[in-house]
Amino acid sequence: MKLKVGVFFGGESVEHEISIISANQAMHAIDKTKYDVVPVYLSKKREWYTGEALFDVKEYKNLDALLKKCQRIVIVPNNGKIQIERYPAKKFGNNVVNTIDVAIPVIHGTNGEDGALQGFFELNGIPYSGCEVAAAAVGQDKVFMKNILRDSGLPITNYVWYYSSDWFADQEACLDAIEEKLTYPVMIKPASLGSSVGISKANDRASLEEGITEAISYDKKFIVEEMVTQLVEVNCSVIGDFSSAKPSVLEEVMGSDEFLSFRDKYEGGGGSKGAKTGGTKSQGMASTNRIIPARLTDEGTKYVQDLAVQTFRVLGSAGVARIDFLINAENNEVYVNEINTIPGSLSFYLWEKTDRNFTELMTSLVELALKRQRERESLTFSFESNVLALQGAGTKGAKGTKA
Repeated sequence: MKLKVGVFFGGESVEHEISIISANQAMHAIDKTKYDVVPVYLSKKREWYTGEALFDVKEYKNLDALLKKCQRIVIVPNNGKIQIERYPAKKFGNNVVNTIDVAIPVIHGTNGEDGALQGFFELNGIPYSGCEVAAAAVGQDKVFMKNILRDSGLPITNYVWYYSSDWFADQEACLDAIEEKLTYPVMIKPASLGSSVGISKANDRASLEEGITEAISYDKKFIVEEMVTQLVEVNCSVIGDFSSAKPSVLEEVMGSDEFLSFRDKYEGGGGSKGAKTGGTKSQGMASTNRIIPARLTDEGTKYVQDLAVQTFRVLGSAGVARIDFLINAENNEVYVNEINTIPGSLSFYLWEKTDRNFTELMTSLVELALKRQRERESLTFSFESNVLALQGAGTKGAKGTKA
């Protein structure tokens, strides 16, 4: 009997549509001789759906019409099985629509890539690929991530960060502090978004203020970083876990400006060599203008790949991730920019140039998820105790206090 792989996608973040593209690529790449694919779509209204229509990317042009062809569901753990059940339930008959054995999360951004979905999997006992809760949360929050990278001795650009409440309390003080600590030009980013949403460049105080105003419209926390001049942007994917991680070839990303915008990433046009989805070729990150392999020396390539693996392990990552780097072409200084724990298109195009095609990549993710589940089952999460049976338990309050 084949394992049933649930591919989870959609979500309520600004990257909803990108998730649809990435997931459709992934679902069509999964080896159907080994696995049955179960699409699990999360709408922007936080409603779960499944159905055959979800395999066809063209159907998403009209979401209302698409969802009428699908079954709304709830996910229920039952006697060791993960059941997908009809919602609302029928009064009579079987409400189990399907089951899943392992999950592949392909929800980018808020409540999907930030540990929330991973926590859902943990609570329901669903084996899943990718980062665990803590690593996912750290990877999504640029402030947490930068703090850990800095304290681990990995090269990053100078940065400062604030809560939006700090900004509203005293904007001039924030601007003064940023200008004191950093040198223009700078980048302003929401702390917890991806796909370059809400990111802007500032060359002076006026544009800095404007950029911060935009960033905090998306997030309660923002980060400001010094820009790298003479910028070369390269990315490296890493696959594995804490015990074994492997880097991909490098890509050199060609943006239309001094940083890669959302439009550059997803609306730049050009065909993709990715998996066919519903008779069309979805683009995703594979549509970005890029040079593979990146135009670095062998020594420079090895240095970036080593940094990628170090970053992956320091942040506790697992599954497949993409680490983005900034290189100053003037002095060849390399900086870790950020990690994408559920990268667009799952970085299949980098692994195709390394050692495995998209189908083999998806098999690797399933195997990594099952490996982690086996390791977790060998750990002790609880122990037998009889606290509640103790005399007076729960009636006297904490020791040393009066009830």
